[in-house]
Amino acid sequence: MAKVEGVLVPLLTPFKDGKVDFRSYERMINHYVEEGVNGIIPLATTGESPTILENEYEEILEKTVEYNKNRVPVYIGLGGNNTSEVIKKLKLVEKHKVNGILSVTPYYSRPDQRGIYEHFKSISESTDLDIVLYNIPYRTGANIENETVHVLSQLKNIIGIKDCCGSMKQTTELLMNPPKDFSILTGEDMYFYTTLMLGGQGGIMASAHLNTKDFIKVYNLAKANDHQAALKKWNSLYKMIPLLFSEPNPTPLKYSLKKLGIIDSDEVRLPLMNITKGLESKIDKILSI
Repeated sequence: MAKVEGVLVPLLTPFKDGKVDFRSYERMINHYVEEGVNGIIPLATTGESPTILENEYEEILEKTVEYNKNRVPVYIGLGGNNTSEVIKKLKLVEKHKVNGILSVTPYYSRPDQRGIYEHFKSISESTDLDIVLYNIPYRTGANIENETVHVLSQLKNIIGIKDCCGSMKQTTELLMNPPKDFSILTGEDMYFYTTLMLGGQGGIMASAHLNTKDFIKVYNLAKANDHQAALKKWNSLYKMIPLLFSEPNPTPLKYSLKKLGIIDSDEVRLPLMNITKGLESKIDKILSI
């Protein structure tokens, strides 16, 4: 069981003319691996997973492994509110050489803590892959309480959590009383520095698509206990984050990566729409274009 830590990027999915643009996808993976990320996570919500077709899902899986060439850990976005369907899809993921999955709390159904525990326990018992929990109650309608996180952490392959609980109180309490040998990774990009200062292991952050090396510098400085230097670097970095979430993720990022030449198109799939002209001009300023 490998520890998951550092800066991990939940990869967006580039589209062109209605199809997955694998040429851009390969270029994107090479870019982030060369930047020095600690892992990549395709097929999560930043990758517009709700609009990915079944045949596209497996092809993206295959291409991710092919393009990555075992250079960095790969965790696949795989979650849902039908436990048996998630387990069925696990068998597809297991055919490919990946490290594990990022699995979101069952959404819409709003299970209680017993249901959340049994859901993830069933997934855990069905695979040897590592599992990173994804707690984002303002999207799913269900919160994984810290007590449940502690119980789940005792299962053999549940190794960490992407924490987007929306409560700094809950986050702080988890960081101050962490489960043993368990990674707490922020998914709230603005809390990256705070998470590191409170002993967290890193972040799974959409905004790390941009200025990736600076996110990694913040992490490395924090781990070296050079907190003042980490804060100075963070102070120059965090201001762009609200802009990247001022319209639905990942639309501002797609525009940004297209402008930077990392992907060929900023195309998204409905119900998402491309960003407004007003946001384009604001992003152009931070990209210095």
